[in-house]
Amino acid sequence: MSIDFASRMKHIKPFQVMALLAQAKALEAQGRDVIHMEVGEPDFTSPQAVVDAGIAALRQGKTHYTSALGLPELRQTIADYYDKHFAQKVDAETIVITPGASGGLQLLMASLLNPGDKVLLTDPGYPANRNFVHLYSAEPVSVAVDASNNFFPSLEQLEQTWDERCKLLIIASPANPTGTVLSSQQLQQYIHFIENKQGYLLVDEIYQGLEYDQASETAVKRSDRVFVINSFSKYFGMTGWRIGWMVAPSEWIEGLDRLAQNIYLATSTPAQYAALAAFAPEVLQELNTRRDELKKRRDFLLQALPQLGFELGYKPTGAFYIYADCRAITTDSFQFAQRLLIEQAVAVTPGVDFGNYQANTHVRFAYTTKIERLQQALERLQAIV
Repeated sequence: MSIDFASRMKHIKPFQVMALLAQAKALEAQGRDVIHMEVGEPDFTSPQAVVDAGIAALRQGKTHYTSALGLPELRQTIADYYDKHFAQKVDAETIVITPGASGGLQLLMASLLNPGDKVLLTDPGYPANRNFVHLYSAEPVSVAVDASNNFFPSLEQLEQTWDERCKLLIIASPANPTGTVLSSQQLQQYIHFIENKQGYLLVDEIYQGLEYDQASETAVKRSDRVFVINSFSKYFGMTGWRIGWMVAPSEWIEGLDRLAQNIYLATSTPAQYAALAAFAPEVLQELNTRRDELKKRRDFLLQALPQLGFELGYKPTGAFYIYADCRAITTDSFQFAQRLLIEQAVAVTPGVDFGNYQANTHVRFAYTTKIERLQQALERLQAIV
């Protein structure tokens, strides 16, 4: 019997990286030594203080629902974080705790988009964004970006692409899959553009805190009209806890609250108590030490990858990704990633996971493992190239 999926399902694409991860796990089950450079999850575990706080919450019986908007003390702690680290006052009432940044993305799109609306997205970019747009019967519109413009759209591109059906522009900084970071000037230009168009801007800041050559910045400081999503997964090292947050204009909070009550009711209570511990000074110091280690890994690959024939053309300054041009080696990055995994047990992500523009000639390297393992991966890469 055939499955009668809703028509929207034909637009929902799988993550190629998850298929690669499944293949990698199968190889490991066969005894192969796989080096993982495909999934955006560093080899660090959650800080011990965070783990202890989560366990303490469980033992103290803190397992009941919170409000849909989240624990008041966590929302206030995040507001205090913006004040201390970005010198920006944020009303805790405008902060929504979500089950991962993905929860925030779904809340916003469900609240904002009507069928037929358009959403502007970078290509390459985070693949789930396109899928979420389709989920709410809107239309994703790709804006092609490359190393020549640091993988961010120009104002000219936005002007040429925006029309009366456009509702939302999504920009990520630091970005996945490129690791690029917006300048203050670019961010202000996007805000000005959107305000003139009477549209909306969502800035994805889930890799905030993982900038290597400049200080962290937040769009919250530039405008109280933008939506910002963030996450405890990346900088804070809490991927499996599934907790994030959104900062939204105050007039949107009632609607987001109403929708959150119906979609997921509340974010995990033990995860929220664990997240409170992530802002302790000693934990933040530990996280910054981890960031320094990631920078060393980045610098190692920036020097080594061009020697193998990969062309960069830009310098990633955030997150933990390098989006490398592989056209000197192959014009089929998916087949190359498959061959690299099967023959050499090195897992990387092909460009097709992130869009269509130049996807066949790019691969993403995630420097989420130790330099010694990265060195081994490069030796195995050498056997292929």
